[in-house]
Amino acid sequence: MKRLAAAVLLSCLLTGCGPRAQPASQVRPRSTATLRILNPVPGETVTGRTLHARLELTGATITPVTSNQLSPDKGHIHLILDGRVVSMAYGVEQDVQVTPGDHLLQAEFVAQDHFPFNPRVVKSVTFTVK
Repeated sequence: MKRLAAAVLLSCLLTGCGPRAQPASQVRPRSTATLRILNPVPGETVTGRTLHARLELTGATITPVTSNQLSPDKGHIHLILDGRVVSMAYGVEQDVQVTPGDHLLQAEFVAQDHFPFNPRVVKSVTFTVK
């Protein structure tokens, strides 16, 4: 299973695995987590080329361990910028490289196998970079 998880992670990094990816044969657990995007705030204009994303996760913990033994209160956070995974973070703060223009940032708390919970624990925010 660790090899499969590594292959999935590599595939996500190379091709982008937005909110659509999910194993077809596994029943997904419901998470106890709630997630909020604290920074950027909706509609914010950001200057510079680095966005400091800040999240709040309650009801669950982030773990660096990849496993197929799923728990509703353990997982990882994926940051998705404009439909592409840009970070598989093991914390609630992450710097993301950005370009000028309008952007959609999504943060998703996923299970320890890097696939979504059911229902998904995902939040999004739009912002502009000048």
